[in-house]
Amino acid sequence: MPPPSLKDLPRVAGDLKGELEGFKTSTLKTAECQEKIILPSAEDVAAEKTEKALIEGIEHFDQTKLKHTETQERNLLPDNEVVQQEKVHQNLLNGVEHFDKSTMKHAMTTEKNILPDPAVIQQEKGKQQLISGIENFDASKLKHAETCEKNPLPTKEVIDQEKSA
Repeated sequence: MPPPSLKDLPRVAGDLKGELEGFKTSTLKTAECQEKIILPSAEDVAAEKTEKALIEGIEHFDQTKLKHTETQERNLLPDNEVVQQEKVHQNLLNGVEHFDKSTMKHAMTTEKNILPDPAVIQQEKGKQQLISGIENFDASKLKHAETCEKNPLPTKEVIDQEKSA
C-alpha cells in the first residue's frame, strides 16, 4: 500500500498550528519518574525452582528402572451367612408379591365408635364458648377508666425506726 499523499492527510487548524510551533519546552515543570520493579521474593524463586525440578524429573524419568509386578485380583465373595440372609429376604418378597388372594376368607369388621359421656361434652362446649367469647369480644363496649397510682411515703418516724434497726 503506497503512503498517503499530502492532500489525503488531515488538516490542522491555523491557530493550533501557530501555538504548536511557538511552544517552548523550557516552560514545562520537571518531574521525577520512579520505576517500580517488583521482584519475586526468595520464597517464590525457591518454590518455582523446586516445581521446575519436579517437572524435569518427571519428563526425563527412565522407565527401564521399574520392575514388573504381577497384580493379584481378589474377588471377595459373601460368606454363607450373608447368602442365607439374602435368600430369606428374597423368599419373603416373592411370597408377598405372588400371594394368592383367592385363598383368603371374607371377614366382616364392625366399627366401634365410642362416644364421650355428657359431662365431657358439656365441658368441651364451655371451652368453645369461652374461646368464641374472647375471639368475638367487642372492645368498643369498654368504658374509659383513669388509673390513679397511690404510693404512700413513709413518715419520719418509720424512717427513723428503719435507720436504728
